[in-house]
Amino acid sequence: MTKQRKNKVREIQHLLSIEEMDAKLIEEIFLDADKFLKNNNVTNRCEILKGKTVCNLFFENSTRTQTTFEIAAKRLSADVINLDIATSSQSKGESILDLVNNLIAMGVSIFVVRHSKPGIPELIAKNIKNNAHVINAGDGNKEHPTQGLLDAYTIKKFKKEFSNLTVAIVGDIEHSRVAKSEICILNKLGTQEVRVIGPKTLMPHNIKELNVKVFESMEVGLVDVDAILMLRIQKERMTKETIPSKKEYFKNYGLNTERLKYAKKDCLVLHPGPINRGVEIDSIVADGNQSVILEQVKNGIGIRMAVMEKMKK
Repeated sequence: MTKQRKNKVREIQHLLSIEEMDAKLIEEIFLDADKFLKNNNVTNRCEILKGKTVCNLFFENSTRTQTTFEIAAKRLSADVINLDIATSSQSKGESILDLVNNLIAMGVSIFVVRHSKPGIPELIAKNIKNNAHVINAGDGNKEHPTQGLLDAYTIKKFKKEFSNLTVAIVGDIEHSRVAKSEICILNKLGTQEVRVIGPKTLMPHNIKELNVKVFESMEVGLVDVDAILMLRIQKERMTKETIPSKKEYFKNYGLNTERLKYAKKDCLVLHPGPINRGVEIDSIVADGNQSVILEQVKNGIGIRMAVMEKMKK
């Protein structure tokens, strides 16, 4: 996945999965993000990707991810194409590989791909021509690596070291690509304990293989945690109803002020968005002093700039 440059700064051909990354590469990306977010500023432009073209290929709707990738690319002085899939040749039956290779012929060098089917970014990366780069912006319920990176980066900005942290991931673990990337990166960074909290119906069958502690009770699972990563209910990926109702779900697994008291007093609250207020999290908590949700969004620009910087050749 990676190759070494003469000056020892690694480039990456693709970013498909946290699983493929090592802790050193993750830390390099964090340091580069620090550089782009210096003085709390993500508006400064540089010319790292000047002359390059980045194409956002989003086969699923997105606001935060697509917009922050676009902003990040423009901050690096790249040209950006947001392809409208509904009006593209895909709607006429063209294969995704033909579509991508035609775009490469037009000069696109970096593809940011989101798809409802797991493995599509990897398929593209393995079959495209020339030396183009692919970034996985979320594939089915498999992974969302840049979200995992920005969530871990946000925690680190406030907590510094992972070795003494207990982090809880709450909600729809089964259908969440964010959860898979978060579990993987937290373990790679040496987090003392990673917990997952949710009903059995929303836990993947292999959850015990993922180096996490499983809890069905919010009140038990949140005791003394340092950070809480709330997840959106992934209704679009469910083949059957796995929760009785939104009201019932909030009653048992929604994060409110009373449940937050079980965690440490300086516990961080994160959410990848979009937030379903009153379903996954109470507005008082989402907008409260312990929430770093908007910080996540800002940090996403710096992290995605750092990832694309490593693809400048």
